[in-house]
Amino acid sequence: MKIEQIYTGCIAHAAYYIENNGEAAIFDPLREVQPYIDRAFKDNAKIKYVFLTHFHADFVSGHLDLANKTNAKIVYGPTAKPAYEIISAVDGQIFEIGNYKVKVIHTPGHTMESTTFLLIDENGKEHGIITGDTLFIGDVGRPDLAQHVVADLTQDKLARHLYHSLRTKIMPLSDDLIVYPNHGAGSACGKMMSKETTDTLGNQKKTNYALNPKMTEDEFVTAVLTGLTNPPAYFPANVLLNINGYDSLDAILKKAKTPLNPTEFEVVANETRALVLDTRDASEFAKGFIPNSINIGLDGSFAMWVGEMIADIKQEILLVSEIGKEEESMVRLSRIGYDHTIGYLNGGITAWKKAGFELDTVNRITAKQLEDTIDFDATLIFDVRKKSEFLSEHLIGAINVPLNEINNHLAEFPKEKKFILHCAGGYRSMIAASILKQRGWDNFVDVIGGFAEIKNTNLLKSDYVCPTTLL
Repeated sequence: MKIEQIYTGCIAHAAYYIENNGEAAIFDPLREVQPYIDRAFKDNAKIKYVFLTHFHADFVSGHLDLANKTNAKIVYGPTAKPAYEIISAVDGQIFEIGNYKVKVIHTPGHTMESTTFLLIDENGKEHGIITGDTLFIGDVGRPDLAQHVVADLTQDKLARHLYHSLRTKIMPLSDDLIVYPNHGAGSACGKMMSKETTDTLGNQKKTNYALNPKMTEDEFVTAVLTGLTNPPAYFPANVLLNINGYDSLDAILKKAKTPLNPTEFEVVANETRALVLDTRDASEFAKGFIPNSINIGLDGSFAMWVGEMIADIKQEILLVSEIGKEEESMVRLSRIGYDHTIGYLNGGITAWKKAGFELDTVNRITAKQLEDTIDFDATLIFDVRKKSEFLSEHLIGAINVPLNEINNHLAEFPKEKKFILHCAGGYRSMIAASILKQRGWDNFVDVIGGFAEIKNTNLLKSDYVCPTTLL
């Protein structure tokens, strides 16, 4: 069967493309739809349907733009009632793509409209299942997200729906089916997804804890709900955009692609409440940046940290990017519903320097310099990794303030005493550094390479490391 997984690693997202006999379908597309249109054009095929497994929370789907540009029909599973025209399929309904068939299997649990699509080839053989967030490789979709939009849909209710969907709709299917999930490791839509992005259903029945046939309903609910962290704050806003509709990405980019010279940039920044977002690499940001700007680099988990650190999805944004990366920054913001970029610094930080405008910097040291100079009895160390990372291993005396909680713990950072800042590799600590700089702190240094580099020094061979066994 001709099926392609189109995987976008920065948000751990998988869309799918199938084509047969000049007809094509796209499953769970991202916001930028031209690649899907180009793929169908390559096959001389017409996109007939856009299938959605559910109302997504972690990204804004491209179904509306794709339908508008190709006249494809949008298909959701049962109970979906968005504010635009769709085909609301019934359980068991069959759709034809050339000589292929797509069978609707309603699998509520992650959300109530969640649907799995069974793919059947031209010979009538069942090939695979596109599972959305119902079934991942090694995990299942978290059932606690919908309650942030509809209070009555408690995580307990949805977990029980998911238990029955898996056992009555998914597990009876053939072991040789290929599982095509919507996400892989790194997504916030699950808690222990594999790095693999496909598998056979038979192997998942053997290895996925949630498909253990001996597990009772109550045991399943406990297992699925245990260990869930708070979802990123932008998730409910994305759900509503996917339900209610949104502006075309073309219109969003037209507004965002407003080049501003340094003088214009400064005027707009001063006259609006726009956030200056610098998407360059942490090392480049540290060397020189526009005062009061926030660094969230494109080279890391950009979407997740934008969603975590910029509370208002409608926040106006002014971009500073590496030259040539401006549009990528805009698109990746819009993928998660941040549609209010109002311009970018034309010529990047180089133009700002040449114009003679003020620059700020972040003081940094290597792990070796930390080892050679640090007085652990007199210097505070702030570790902005996740609590689980910190508990696994950390420097004794370090204070753990996870990055996503930093705004609630600013009072813990001293202004009169020097301190050290680090994360695992330097990405998150530079986000933290930019926030602290914006709020008036200037008496700290960031460790280049973070804990990964600290582990290469003798500090971990000394009394300054605290492993799990000592906690």
